[in-house]
Amino acid sequence: MAREERDQQRRAFGAATAEAFWIEAPSKDAVKATPLLDGAHRRLSRGQVIGLVAAVLLVPLLIALRPHATFESFHLLFFLGFMSHSAIKLVAAFTPQASTSAPPLPDDALPAYTVIAPLYREAAVAAELIANLARLDYPRDRLQVLITLEANDHETQAAFGALELPVGFQVLVAPPGSPQTKPRACNVALERAHGDLVVIYDAEDAPHPGQLREAAARFAHADSGLACLQAPLRIEPDPRFLPDQFALEYAVLFEVFLPALARWRLPFPLGGTSNHFRADALRAVNGWDPYNVTEDADIGFRLAAEGYRLGVLSQPTFETAPTCFRIWKPQRARWIKGHLQTLAVHARGSAIRSPSGLAALVLTLALPVISSHLHGPLFAWLMLQGLGSMFDLCPEVPLMDWMLLFFGWTCVAIAGTQAQRRAGHRQRMLPLLGAIFYWPLQSLAAAEALRQFVVSPFHWDKTPHTPRSANPLLHRLLARTGRALP
Repeated sequence: MAREERDQQRRAFGAATAEAFWIEAPSKDAVKATPLLDGAHRRLSRGQVIGLVAAVLLVPLLIALRPHATFESFHLLFFLGFMSHSAIKLVAAFTPQASTSAPPLPDDALPAYTVIAPLYREAAVAAELIANLARLDYPRDRLQVLITLEANDHETQAAFGALELPVGFQVLVAPPGSPQTKPRACNVALERAHGDLVVIYDAEDAPHPGQLREAAARFAHADSGLACLQAPLRIEPDPRFLPDQFALEYAVLFEVFLPALARWRLPFPLGGTSNHFRADALRAVNGWDPYNVTEDADIGFRLAAEGYRLGVLSQPTFETAPTCFRIWKPQRARWIKGHLQTLAVHARGSAIRSPSGLAALVLTLALPVISSHLHGPLFAWLMLQGLGSMFDLCPEVPLMDWMLLFFGWTCVAIAGTQAQRRAGHRQRMLPLLGAIFYWPLQSLAAAEALRQFVVSPFHWDKTPHTPRSANPLLHRLLARTGRALP
């Protein structure tokens, strides 16, 4: 009987995914995304505004009345915060990875899977994305791929219109509306998704062919409380400074920090791609927040608030890094702005009322956001103080501050070494040494994020992507990764 039901579901799924290769947007006036009851569309609550105004008024007053005590207090708070932020990476580096293996499922037992790839202005990588997704090792009668485009993105529509799409691949043109964001496009696609499981991929993604099978097996052997599995994102090697640091940062996050949080059963911000969901859990929390520019970070906490768990996978997705500061800064500013949005939303929600939720918000959002704003100014202060003390222009920098800087770098270096090993990368010291000079750059992006949070909270800075074949360092990358072009 179970076999007959699976056969019926398979025929129904196949009919649904074969209905059309191209699904046009409905011909109607612009539609607006429906906001969640409490989401990023509401930047700050009344209590948060009152608290912020009180802090802004109180700090100058304290400085005027007790300047030395106030600065010493802030110095101690920063010391403890930076120490905690660094120490947690050290603890995560020594936390054993939980077993992520599960017995593989035979083809007949695999659930229906929907892949959603929301794109905007990605005509240049259209063919490469289709080739990367076509390599997924999953039965075609169980796979639906929804390439979701914006109604005003005629260039990308034309690029996909010129391609011969594999069986089960569909192009969905989202109706015009606002805000024009990735999470809104994902919600439009979710309405058309027929799979029991749903995964999100970005334009530049090259997922491991076995990733869907691994996720399906993990979900099948877990209870319904496991709502999402995050695959590790690995940056393809590039020896230039920014891509190298970006790769190290991703390695620490996805190979060390998130697996540790999953092992500790704490909620965490998901990555922007390669998160695999149970479709029913996704719909239970009403999909993504269309007004949050890091919808991935937000939905991880919303799932946890409803009692769901998050986990991690072992099969990676390969991505390319921003190659220059002009591309890196807007992307990082959007992430920091989105983390500010997510922190504001969940600091007034149910997450903060539980010890695990509060700990997760502090470790994964509050401390990183604060650090990103302070790295640059404090690095400049340390350098100026160090130079000034050499010429007797000012007192020497306290030894504890130099020790703190060394401790922070040591923690990141240990976590980075562990991350490189787990990712299968060659052990290299140069990016570990360069991290000290990478951290201050984040303050430039953080300043822009704070400005946008006030004046344009829903603005989405688009990260441009180019085909891997256009990379001038292609021959070196292929030699080091062993990967071939599509």
